[in-house]
Amino acid sequence: MDETKPRSVMTDATVETFEELAFRGEVLVDIWGADCQPCLALMPAVESLAERYRDRVRFVKVDAPENRKVCRDLRVAGLPAYLTMRDGVEVERLTGNGTTVEQIEEAIGRLLEGAPAVGPPVPEHLREDAGR
Repeated sequence: MDETKPRSVMTDATVETFEELAFRGEVLVDIWGADCQPCLALMPAVESLAERYRDRVRFVKVDAPENRKVCRDLRVAGLPAYLTMRDGVEVERLTGNGTTVEQIEEAIGRLLEGAPAVGPPVPEHLREDAGR
């Protein structure tokens, strides 16, 4: 492994790892796709946020076309989608090509300030699986 290459502070999640990564603590889930131009345009700024908040928020990336089940279970209908979560419960959701990095950072701030859940709950079958 090349030790000189910086390690990403964003973790890629799959159907198999999503629960483990997103159901503990405070998390920003970045749901994206390689064909989504707004996703790709925001990615460097989101990675910068991940670096800035690395000690307080876990940043998890989900490649939507490769992980359709995760998107379906979270009721994600469009990209890009950014979900803030606390212990597996959705706190806030930003979607669509009009989403800005400022809106994402504001959502992270609300998450860290203890904002209550306002979005749909994570499906119960996923929450049960998270304890495994």
